[in-house]
Amino acid sequence: MKNCEYQQIDPRGLSTPSSTQPCTENNVQRSRRKWEVFPGKNRFYCDGRIILARQSGILPLTLGLIIVTSGLFFAFDCPFLVTHLTVCIPVIGGVLFVFVVTSLLQTSFTDPGILPRTLPDEAADIEKQIDTSGSSTYHPPPRTKEILINQQVVKLKYCFTCKMFRPPRTSHCSMCDNCVERFDHHCPWVGNCVGKRNYRFFYSFIVSLSFHTSFIFGCVVTHLTLRSQGGNGLVLALQENPASVVELVICFFSIWSILGLSGFHTYLVAFNLTTNEDIKGSWSSKRGAEDSGNPYTYDNIFTNFCATLCGPMPPSLIDRRGFLPPEDIPPAVAVDMGRPPFLAKNDTNMEENCQGFALSCTA
Repeated sequence: MKNCEYQQIDPRGLSTPSSTQPCTENNVQRSRRKWEVFPGKNRFYCDGRIILARQSGILPLTLGLIIVTSGLFFAFDCPFLVTHLTVCIPVIGGVLFVFVVTSLLQTSFTDPGILPRTLPDEAADIEKQIDTSGSSTYHPPPRTKEILINQQVVKLKYCFTCKMFRPPRTSHCSMCDNCVERFDHHCPWVGNCVGKRNYRFFYSFIVSLSFHTSFIFGCVVTHLTLRSQGGNGLVLALQENPASVVELVICFFSIWSILGLSGFHTYLVAFNLTTNEDIKGSWSSKRGAEDSGNPYTYDNIFTNFCATLCGPMPPSLIDRRGFLPPEDIPPAVAVDMGRPPFLAKNDTNMEENCQGFALSCTA
């Protein structure tokens, strides 16, 4: 029998190093960003650029109501008002709409002032400094520590979740599970906490929304009034313009709460207070003479407005897009670097089978 001419094929050579080796190395050595292991109850989007609370389901409702109401106004009311009144109406409405949506998104997507949690070594050192009894048993640290601000005693509370004494005006949000600087409140309508870094955007949002809602309400009433003056009557005008009726109902039931919220926060800004401090009565004279008086106020309304709304934007402290140190990266799944992915365990003796087949051909 004529000898078979063949060339032995190495099964390991069938794998494409350019496709398998880089992928394996990427899986093992891929750097992870800090937002991927963030301990708080937040959601991150766009590679950590956008931060939201985990329970942010009401934010689409807020945005939807604004867009739908404004869209109906521009589509059904503005053409009539431009013809019978002035072209400035859609221009003013458009400027207010853009300002409202921009302020809302900035409030929702901005880090409110989250403080990073204390590292385990730092937390242990703080507890050792507090526990001076010398006992080997664990003693929980005291819940408060007193400091002096503008000649007034301010108590700092210890946060057992973040393992640190909270700075002045800082509070732990139970919804987001974070300590937030100058914590005002957690607002489900914007899907985020309101704190030191996004309070100016929140205030701009509610004030501009008050103007926008009032503007649409007044224009819709004017539209229906002009329609009813043509001899058709108000009832017929309402029947012929159902979109205007929808706008009227939405604005009528929302304008009161929006105006009230804007007035309340204007009062807070004027006296340099937060919602959390006002609800708890932190600086109320009813709590006693030693606790009365706000140590953070400048005793001037204009200065308080400038300090709260016009100061420089403080940087974010959580560095959510920073990379984790190599020692903090969780171990990846072990991958056999010596065996190609397509090679099964039963095929490890493929080379021996090829040699046996070659011998049978030469027989």
